[in-house]
Amino acid sequence: MIIRIFGEGKYGVAEEHLDGFNEPDSGLQAAMESVGEQAFTTVLRALLDAVRRLGTPPLDEALTASRLMLPGQDTGLRQMRQSLSDEGLIPG
Repeated sequence: MIIRIFGEGKYGVAEEHLDGFNEPDSGLQAAMESVGEQAFTTVLRALLDAVRRLGTPPLDEALTASRLMLPGQDTGLRQMRQSLSDEGLIPG
């Protein structure tokens, strides 16, 4: 799966690693619903770090479509609330 982080680029992530994103994705949703900006920022960074750690940059960015797009590290809580679905950033 190709995951794009806005402002940073695309990462190729093997399907077997997708379950590793469920915890930070759930944490991001919880932080948005009940906690403030600092907790949200911490969880968002953990999710993006997981993509960077588990993924590899695709060789030819021009020819690969992203299946999932994540906000950049500087995305604020208000902006994120406008774009998040009930399933979180990563459906499933």
